[in-house]
Amino acid sequence: MTHHSKRFREIAKVVSSEKSYTISEAIDLLKKCPPVKFDQSVEVSLKTGVDSSKSDQQVRGTVSLPNGTGKKIVLVVFARGEKIKEALDAGADFAGNEELLEKLKNGWMDFNAVIATPDMMREVGKFGKVLGPRGLMPTPKAGTVTADVAKAVTEVKAGKIEYKSDKSGVINNMVGKLSFQKDSLLQNISTFLNAVGKSRPATAKGQFVKSICLSSTMGPGLKIDLHSVSEIHGG
Repeated sequence: MTHHSKRFREIAKVVSSEKSYTISEAIDLLKKCPPVKFDQSVEVSLKTGVDSSKSDQQVRGTVSLPNGTGKKIVLVVFARGEKIKEALDAGADFAGNEELLEKLKNGWMDFNAVIATPDMMREVGKFGKVLGPRGLMPTPKAGTVTADVAKAVTEVKAGKIEYKSDKSGVINNMVGKLSFQKDSLLQNISTFLNAVGKSRPATAKGQFVKSICLSSTMGPGLKIDLHSVSEIHGG
């Protein structure tokens, strides 16, 4: 017989795995779950109907969440010359070139966002096997390979996130913290879903979004009623 924790049993009293909820109802339920000792992240998971084996059906983009993610952003910028000062003045935590690359070579990973100027990508690209799996590799599509480092730093620090579908056509993203006011979470989720809806590949057939799930770090995954979500039907 499976033994469930007291917390699991408490959650099971308020949440039904069979039911679909509106986003508003789901936020209320996640907030009602027994608390833990840290501020949990709130995540949205979308299952899309794209064929991920086709290069023209990748779902990818960036979006600035109006209320940020609540996550502390530690940002490193790989740049040269005056661009280093521009990055630091805009709020980058670290900026430089060879000395930072040397630290990276020695295992330094005390950051969770990366921007690079185009002239640095030849060197930064050598660390693709380290940065790529962590989702930290700068790309022009995400706006993280750019000569306008000040603008890029400001956007990342303000809550700009990148989203993309995985091999199964699933998109997973953090959209805030459970401590956020309900309206702030609703704004963030709506903005995120709207951006994804508008990213539908022109070649994608059939239903674009098959399912949506809202969860918190230590909470349940709640199925969202697709009929209650207008943002995903963007063109």
